[in-house]
Amino acid sequence: MKINLISDTVTKPTPEMLNAMFASEVGDDVFKHDPTINALEEKLATMFGKEAALFFPSGTMANQTAIKLHTQPGEQLICDKYAHIFNYEGGGVSFNSGVSCRLIDGHRGMMTAKQVEEAINPPDFYHSPLTTLVCIENTTNKGGGACWDFEELKKIKMVCEKHNLKYHLDGARLWNALVAKNETPKQYGDLFDTISVCLSKGLGCPVGSVLIGSKEDIEKAIRVRKLFGGGMRQAGYLAGAAIYALDNHIDRLKEDHRKAKEIGEVLQNLSYVKTVEPIETNIVIFAIDENKLSQEQFLDKLLKKGVEIIGMGQGKLRIVTHLDYTDTMHSTFLSVLKSL
Repeated sequence: MKINLISDTVTKPTPEMLNAMFASEVGDDVFKHDPTINALEEKLATMFGKEAALFFPSGTMANQTAIKLHTQPGEQLICDKYAHIFNYEGGGVSFNSGVSCRLIDGHRGMMTAKQVEEAINPPDFYHSPLTTLVCIENTTNKGGGACWDFEELKKIKMVCEKHNLKYHLDGARLWNALVAKNETPKQYGDLFDTISVCLSKGLGCPVGSVLIGSKEDIEKAIRVRKLFGGGMRQAGYLAGAAIYALDNHIDRLKEDHRKAKEIGEVLQNLSYVKTVEPIETNIVIFAIDENKLSQEQFLDKLLKKGVEIIGMGQGKLRIVTHLDYTDTMHSTFLSVLKSL
């Protein structure tokens, strides 16, 4: 038995999802003639209480498009030092938009409104970049699947309004936060100018992310998506998977969260594990006690047992539970951890 826990992006479509894909009516989405893509975009815009939405091949492209919408070259955005847009999008902020990042030293990928306000450059001081955008990631990937306090997000919104800044949410794993914190999409739609959501993380779709915002922003986003090469033709097959996932795979995220917490409990009681970070959703980040077992030895032992996880650098290892991680796999993995 092979157990792949490197990410929640490794999932395969379920038989039911495949049936939904095969049954999808399609057209040419570059001409906006794909009825299933149109239905997905309308569904997500309605869920979040926004005017419009746009399908993208990847979350990175959706985020990069949002940054392009809200900034001009030479300007600066504010984000946490753990932010995906800074660490894991290939330097796209500078390459695509000519923008720099003002990094905040937050807690597990989450910063405070006070920190955001202190990081804003004076708009009349032309020696420093003009601050125009604040970017949030929820849940935080590098922060171990941590969920933001919604009240703090509202305080940051007030800072943005006070200083005339745009507010973007990288909601790649927002579904996990909604389930864990019992929140609603409309709460987030009321706060943010734009929101990107991923369909292949957690929800089990093969491909796709969606950018949600005002009609004006999404009309501009279509042009940016074209510039980035993100227009696709009969993409409705992918939208069919997404609609099925939105209807059937959100509530079951509780199972992923439960399994992640159970893995964390086992890790905390193992002599060779140094630390385990708090677990709220489906990501487990921990460190090995190098005096007892090297990280390389640990990963090699797991591979020999058919288990694959990933290193995040700086001594941290990551486990991500997901749709394809079955109860049988779970019990096997826990036994493997205890037996090493």
